[in-house]
Amino acid sequence: MRRKRASSAADAHPFGLASAQHLQTLVRIPTVVPPGDAPLSPEVAAIFASHRAALEECYPQVFATATVETVGRAGLLLRVAGATAERPVVLMAHQDVVPVPDDWEAEGWEFPPFDGAIADGFVHGRGTLDDKGALVVLLDALEGLLGEGWTPARDLYLLFGADEEQHGASAVAAVNVLEERGIVPWLVLDEGGAVALDAFPGLKGPAAVIGASEKGIVTLELVVESLGGHASTPPRESAPGILGGALVAVESSPFPSSLHDLSVEMFEGLAPHLRGPMKPLLRRARSLRGPLASIMPRLGPELAAMVRTTAAITMLEGSPAQNVLATRAKATLNCRIAVGSSVEETVTHLVAVIGDERVRVDVIEASEPSPVSPTAGDERWDALVAAVGSSYPEAVAVPYVMMAASDARHVARIAPAVYRFSPLLMDKAQREAIHGPNEKVSIDSLGRGVAFYRALLTGSGLGPSV
Repeated sequence: MRRKRASSAADAHPFGLASAQHLQTLVRIPTVVPPGDAPLSPEVAAIFASHRAALEECYPQVFATATVETVGRAGLLLRVAGATAERPVVLMAHQDVVPVPDDWEAEGWEFPPFDGAIADGFVHGRGTLDDKGALVVLLDALEGLLGEGWTPARDLYLLFGADEEQHGASAVAAVNVLEERGIVPWLVLDEGGAVALDAFPGLKGPAAVIGASEKGIVTLELVVESLGGHASTPPRESAPGILGGALVAVESSPFPSSLHDLSVEMFEGLAPHLRGPMKPLLRRARSLRGPLASIMPRLGPELAAMVRTTAAITMLEGSPAQNVLATRAKATLNCRIAVGSSVEETVTHLVAVIGDERVRVDVIEASEPSPVSPTAGDERWDALVAAVGSSYPEAVAVPYVMMAASDARHVARIAPAVYRFSPLLMDKAQREAIHGPNEKVSIDSLGRGVAFYRALLTGSGLGPSV
């Protein structure tokens, strides 16, 4: 483990240092939820209680002003009353984080993942990007505004899930509460896109990519069953061998590519800021959908995922012993479904490319792609773009389809405009560190994130302060 000198953060955004200290406090509380939807154990419940107490200590104005409810296992739903209950706004983040291996040093972490080290202009640790950094900048912005005597122009709801990394049951519970009360959010903003560096070939500056939809998800199990026996007398075809053939077929036959309208809008927005051969192509993205859909998968996995459904092999299971033939071999596929496709189309494609009746395809869980929210010309979209301009004036703001899943997908069924964006700067290495080693966020980016939320809450799109 490599130690680094502490950073003075002298050149960071003026809001950044306070946010860094708050984030450090929260990162030190390991809010990991075990798999499944069972009630939290007393030990895990105590960790989330400690996290809530830390939030209340860091943000006394928010918790004194808001009505606060617990939803689901440890989710929080806060309401800050505005000048009107019409057109309420829901701002979201999640408290939970993914786990870290016990041998985290072997994984390559530079700092202990739950220390929240502040060094070299960054806060280091699990959750700094996913999603406690976004949680902190939202609350810091609101705490500051309330301390200045500000009141929101309309009711403001804060939804902080506690199990987003385990399918978001607390967010579902919160949505049910809002629906029962007849609350139809006018604008919803959750995690998702970011202010991304190195996001597209030929783009030198940052792109603020705002998710106006998100892919669907289907988790599948491929199962092959056969006779067992002793490994000394193997059959010509074993269950793992048959399964292996199916997995090779899946990876050898990717889903067809196509360019959704949101991707066209993104490419057309990026084109004026590009250098190199992609610039003239993207200027004509609408008329060049087919060629661009074919080119994107060759430019890397991020761009490939933008234009098609993906299938990732994530888990394998075979024999329980080294000298025993497997009676059952199983693989788990995690598929992210392109907007415009469906769960049914995804399963049909996989069954066809596997082409082997001995391989059973079981759907474990599924959700369809989210509806597409309004973009250019809509006042909610324009409010987000204006807030980006206030905090990251060098960034070009464009819509995109979010490839990962968020709690926002659960809110989409009751809200007409749901967006996915964290106002944090991330280069390619930082994006790859989400759910991996060396997750970190810059102190300057935290300060800019606070500025983003202050601009969003007080800007003309959401109504002036009163």
